[in-house]
Order: sequence, then C-alpha cells, then structure tokens
Amino acid sequence: MPVLGEVHTIARGFSGGGPTASQQKKYARGVNSIEERISGNPWESDLVFTRTNLQDVVPHDNDSVVISVVTVGKKVHKVLVDQGSSADVMFWSTFNKLRLSLDVLRPYTGCLYGFADNQVEVGGYLELRTTFSDGAASRTEKIRYLVINSNSAYNILLGRLALNRLNAVASTRHMKMKLPDLSGKVIVIESD
Repeated sequence: MPVLGEVHTIARGFSGGGPTASQQKKYARGVNSIEERISGNPWESDLVFTRTNLQDVVPHDNDSVVISVVTVGKKVHKVLVDQGSSADVMFWSTFNKLRLSLDVLRPYTGCLYGFADNQVEVGGYLELRTTFSDGAASRTEKIRYLVINSNSAYNILLGRLALNRLNAVASTRHMKMKLPDLSGKVIVIESD
C-alpha cells in the first residue's frame, strides 16, 4: 500500500536545547558529558498506580488525561497532559484570557511541527509560575510555554519538558497524574 503522508507528534520547542543549531549542539555536548544519574533528590518519590487509583474512575473511551492548573492567579482548565509533545504550549486564546501583556513574550525563532501536518509559527515564549495541586498538597514550578496562534480544544499542552521537570507520571487507565511535592509526598491530580 502506498504511503500518502505522515503524522507526527508535536516536535521542536525547547526540547533538545532550543531552536538554533548552536543550542542543539550545546545540549548534545551536555547530554554526552553527564554521568549516569540516579536521583539524589531527597524529595523524589516512587510514583505507582494501584487498583485503589481505579476506584473513582468512571469507565471511559480511552480519554486523555486533562487537568487544571493555576497560573497568574487563575485556574486554567482543559490542560492536556501530552506525553508525545516535545513542547509546553499555551494557545493564543488562553494567553488573551489570562490578560497577559505582549511585553511578557520573549522572541522565539523556531516553529513547531505536528499541528495538522504543518509547521506552526511560535509567537514567542514566556515563563509562568504554574501550580499543580490535589487540594492536600501542591507544587509550583516555572514552566516555559511556547505561545502559538492555533485552534485547539485545550488551553495548554503540558509536554515532556514540564513532565520531566516535575518528575510527573500520567496514566490514562487511571485518569490521573502523579508527581512528588518538595517534601516527598505524592500529589495525585485527577483528570477533569
């Protein structure tokens, strides 16, 4: 059967060092020089999903893990936990709903790939303190979002960069995301 095209995951962004060849080479040199690490962070926890985590899950048709976060003092719903994305993305409509000033956008010269089989130009990026909470515990980290003007059912896409920074693990079967807080307690965020 002939292949008529390709479908990719969202690629580029800050994963791999950044948009320029010099940033990517610097990243590659750094990766190659780092010794194998077993986490020495005292707050890191084992993140395990058990049958207990299934008790409150309503049967679903393989839905994605979609959570809410708090940033710039506002709760943002419809945040897709996208383990296939190499970028953390905020959509232009969300940028406007948060009433952010254009002055906070920093220039970004690259494009993202994987949206509707095209490249999408990035309007810039910004770092926002973003809070992840289950009501009992929370954790706030600066997340670097690429801002794009594209239609989406979501407000934000959390990609591998944020998930790795948070040491987070998501399970579509359990419809939850788990991450450690800074004391070692596990935060369990249920999908919306």
